[in-house]
Order: sequence, then structure tokens, then C-alpha cells
Amino acid sequence: MNALNRNTVKAKTYTERIIQFGEGNFLRAFANWMVHEMNKQVGFDGGVVVIQPINQGLVKMLNEQDGLYTLYLNGIKDGTAISEHDIIDCIQRGINPYENHADYLANAENPNLRFAISNTTEAGIAYNENDRLDDKPQTSFPGKLTALLYKRFQAFGGASDKGLIVIPCELIDRNGDNLKRIILQYASDWQLGEDFIEWINEDNIFCNTLVDRIVPGYPKDKMDAITSELGYKDNLVVEGEQFHLWVIEGPESVKEEFPAEACGLNVVFTDNMEPYRTRKVRILNGAHTTLVPVGYLYGIDRVRESLEDAVVGKFLKEALFQNICPTLDLPDEELNQFSSDVLDRFRNPYLEHELMSISLNSISKYKTRVLPSVLGFIKRKNELPSYLLFSLAALMAFYKGDRNGAPIALKDDASVLAFFEKQWKTKDVPSLVKATLSNTDFWGTDLTKINGLEKEVAKHLETIVNNGMQTALKTFMD
Repeated sequence: MNALNRNTVKAKTYTERIIQFGEGNFLRAFANWMVHEMNKQVGFDGGVVVIQPINQGLVKMLNEQDGLYTLYLNGIKDGTAISEHDIIDCIQRGINPYENHADYLANAENPNLRFAISNTTEAGIAYNENDRLDDKPQTSFPGKLTALLYKRFQAFGGASDKGLIVIPCELIDRNGDNLKRIILQYASDWQLGEDFIEWINEDNIFCNTLVDRIVPGYPKDKMDAITSELGYKDNLVVEGEQFHLWVIEGPESVKEEFPAEACGLNVVFTDNMEPYRTRKVRILNGAHTTLVPVGYLYGIDRVRESLEDAVVGKFLKEALFQNICPTLDLPDEELNQFSSDVLDRFRNPYLEHELMSISLNSISKYKTRVLPSVLGFIKRKNELPSYLLFSLAALMAFYKGDRNGAPIALKDDASVLAFFEKQWKTKDVPSLVKATLSNTDFWGTDLTKINGLEKEVAKHLETIVNNGMQTALKTFMD
């Protein structure tokens, strides 16, 4: 059977306009797929040069396949479960700067280069005081990028049209701002001059981004069947879900140069990404956290099964649309569509997401993901968000550590586990609720001061303890 490369399949060649730091599963299933779609649909002509950000990586394997790989997208699309695949051909070559440093820096002299994309893990956008300009290469990703930009500044005499649009995908807040800050720090440390600093500030664009797509990665357990289906050997097969979202905060010119919207891709160009970050945390992450104690104590183990259950599935939908969405400052149409997309993602038959895998550190997750919706709902509606408070009561029951006589493998800070172990020994629900809600270490505030909240949570917890989750939830929903 033939190996996947440009000798065995037809693939187009594109102008190298994008330098990409990172060759992992996420970028190949997310950013490179979008570039591939823009190339196909609107003639973007975006060729990607991939830079391996650390000494060990996949560039050698990527070059053996001439930059080609197969992407499977599995999930709910237009209401139907679907699995589809395509050969992604936008990557033109890969470079390991630890072995071919001169080839890496030569990219700076490419007049067509316009974009820099990265995903070097959350720890990748970090300052390393030991990096130097003459290192081959620098240890940090920002150090490598600074050296490349300085080389480009010199090669083109600081020309204003040779700056780059930098679109990082690392999962840190304000990723573009942080990357630019570190580059300016290196420019100062390395004494690269005020002209270079001005060029960075005036002629390069650093976007802040929010990325969202579940990428399980290389489907090792299914490769025999996949190889048989494809009819060729591909060592870089990657799987992702159908859903995708890329929020890019930057000037209007970025939207004009990066034609993702013209392809129908779910890319949002904005001058303020914070409402979208809040939407994701409150709706996607908040729904997960709201669901876990309710679904698990109900007797369900997986997210998909929770949505398929008539009672638990209805509870989660009502929590989303009635308690969470009304607290957000985006148009109802956008919020409803995003919520519907989230529910489709939870139903994905190709992914098995264990509720217990989401339960890690549930107290802190409730504080950051759900409590803002609780407080926002009370402020806007002047009433209590009953579904979210039922979930809070369920969370307290969850930390009892027992599901129908079987122990729950609780995972949280030792102080949190010790607190609930002590409280549940009293077997006094009202006292437990008061102690939990007034614990400012948990919530950053005393929740017993909110009128009626303590009484409502205690009522739900009493029902759960006395009757079990199944009866308690059905009674609540009725």
C-alpha cells in the first residue's frame, strides 16, 4: 500500500504566505483546515511553512508526507451525525530550527510572508531571560519570533508593508497582547533599536484570539480500519469534531486579508472578544459544570447519555436557555445558536466524554463558570435561577462521595475534600448548606447574604438526600 505524499496523490502547491509555529494535532485540525478551505473556495493561495517549536516533534514525519495528512471531522452537522474526511494540502514544508536554523531565518526574507500562526501550548508564550539574539535557535517561541522579525526588519529596511499579522492560538487570556509584550521585552534586552520597536508597534498586527474545537487527535485504535478505508498509509491522520469557532480580535483589515467569512467558516472578527470569551465560559463550560453532579448522581456516566435522557437532557436545556443565556450581552439569536451548537456537541456520537473527567476541581469550576451566571441572573431578573441552584445543591450532594452506595472518586484540593468530609459527618443539611455558602474561600463572597438563596439550596439538597437524585430531579422538573 502506498504512503501518502505528493507522488501518490494529486495536491496543489501554494505560495508560502504563512509561517506556523507548531505542528500538532490542534493546528492541523483547526487553522490548517481553515486555510485549506480558503484555498479551495476563494483562491486564498495560502501555503504554510511549519516550524517545529521544540527539539522533538513531527516535522520529519510531516516532510516525509510532503506536508499532506488526512483530517476526519466527526459530529453533528446540520442536525445529522456525520463523519467526513479530506486530505489537507496547505502545508508546503516543515523546518526544525534546531537542525536547520539558517532555513528557519531565511523565511524572514520571503516577500510574500504575511501571517504568523502559533500554538505552542499554554506555556509557550513565555519570557526566557537566557534567550539571546545569536542563539540558534532561541529556547522560547517569542524569542524565535523576535529573531525572525528582526531579520525581516533588516532584510526589507523596515518597510511598512512587510510586517506580519500574528494570530496566536495558545489558550491564555489576551494571547496576542502577551506575545507582543514579550517581543518588545526582547527588543529592549537585545538592544535592537528604537526603529525596530516602532516597526513592531506600527507595522505588525498582534491579534488576540479565542479558539474552540475538540480535537481527539491521532485515532490509534482505529487506524487499521481507517487505512483500509483510505487505501493509503497516513501516519498523521487527525480527528476533530465538526464544530469550530475562531474569534479574532483585531483591526478590520485582518478580516479583509484573511477571507474566512467568505467561506462560511465560523470565524468572528471583532474589536472586542470579551463577550465571546464570556459566552464560551458561561455556556459551554458552564453547561458542563452544571450537568456533572446532576447527571452523575442520576446514574449517568457520559455527557452524550445525559443529553439522550429525557429528564436530565431537559434539565440541562432549561438551565442553558432560562438561567444562563439571559445573563449575557450578545444578541439572542447568537446566544441561542451557540447554545444549540453546544448541545449538538454534547450529543456527538463519535466522542465519549466522561462526566467524572469533567468533575475535577468542581468547586472552583462552579465559581468561575456558573456563579457569574447565578449572580448575573439575580441582578437582572431580581429572582433566583432555580436550575443553577438545583445544580449547586447537587454539587454539595456529589461531595458526599457516594452514588447509590458506591464511592465517588472525588478529585479536588485537599482543603475542599476535608471541608466536605467534616460537614457531611454532621448529617445536618441546613448547617452544611450554611457552612458551604458562607465559605468565602470557595466563592469569594458570602452567598448566604443573598435573599432566599440559602433556603432554596437547602430545600433542594434535603430532597436529594432524602429521596435520591432521580426522584428529586423529576420532582423539580415537574
